Amino acid sequence: MTEGNFVDYIKIFAASGHGGKGSAHLHREKYVAKGGPDGGDGGRGGHVILRADKNMWTLFHLKFKRHFKAEHGEAGGKNRSTGKDGQDIYVDVPLGTIVRDGETQEQLYELTHDGEEIILAHGGKGGKGNWHFKSPTNQTPRYAQPGLEGVEGWYQLELKILADVGLVGFPNAGKSTLLSVLTSAKPKIADYPFTTLKPNLGIVEYRDFKSFVVADIPGIIEGASEGKGLGHRFLRHIERNSTLLFLIPADSDDIYKEYQILLKELELHNPELLDKDRLLAISKSDMLDDELREEILNDLPNDLNHIFISSLAQTGLTELKDKLWKMLNS
Repeated sequence: MTEGNFVDYIKIFAASGHGGKGSAHLHREKYVAKGGPDGGDGGRGGHVILRADKNMWTLFHLKFKRHFKAEHGEAGGKNRSTGKDGQDIYVDVPLGTIVRDGETQEQLYELTHDGEEIILAHGGKGGKGNWHFKSPTNQTPRYAQPGLEGVEGWYQLELKILADVGLVGFPNAGKSTLLSVLTSAKPKIADYPFTTLKPNLGIVEYRDFKSFVVADIPGIIEGASEGKGLGHRFLRHIERNSTLLFLIPADSDDIYKEYQILLKELELHNPELLDKDRLLAISKSDMLDDELREEILNDLPNDLNHIFISSLAQTGLTELKDKLWKMLNS
């Protein structure tokens, strides 16, 4: 899928159907002079329903169709026959979709399970037919209820990627390269910042046919929590990951300082992100000799969970998988 086909934020308009009006029909039949009221109820207006689909991973399909209007319910008929309900409209969305009110930005729903359905706009209730209003003092009511109107409004859909491990690092840190060697994913790779403009997902095959999902999140820069760079747009994807893999290249000027900057940006965006399990992967370690490796270790706190890897030389990757699997299943 191309860069432009990944959409994780969109607004849609949903309008449910009106309820059908009840019938005020009076029964007429040969030899039955006064058959009485027999008007049926109106049908329910159609709902607009969001449905979670595990096979989807973007909101791109809603980019060019943003208006959804359900059918109105049909009016009731004679012989107490109920009008037909308006047809519901289903809108499929990926797992991890959050629904907000288009005006207030209040979070309304969150879809995280395959097949989960929520009614975004409830259809109007059908009106009651006149036979409901028959009484000893009113034998032939000539009125019925109108159907209730449907509801309509704008809704904001946001997608937060669901993955086990989130790759966190500065632009051009080698996250896409690591994803490409750990998984069968084919992310865009180039030697310049912000190569990745959308999250990429890959499945890591582990021992005994086990697997876990890794998400390559577009690079974070200092000030991202304030909207700089790609800012808020992708920081929210990290909220879904249970484990965070920080990737910093071995040729960085100060590895621990960069790690602290990344942590600070996550904390400013959402302090709860610091409660997640974290692992620091020092990439491009094939450039290091024993002396340089020892120098880096001396600059890192003893309690910082870390590992040396090289995507190019493919060293440390098996140990990396073992560590991540243990963290995911501890």
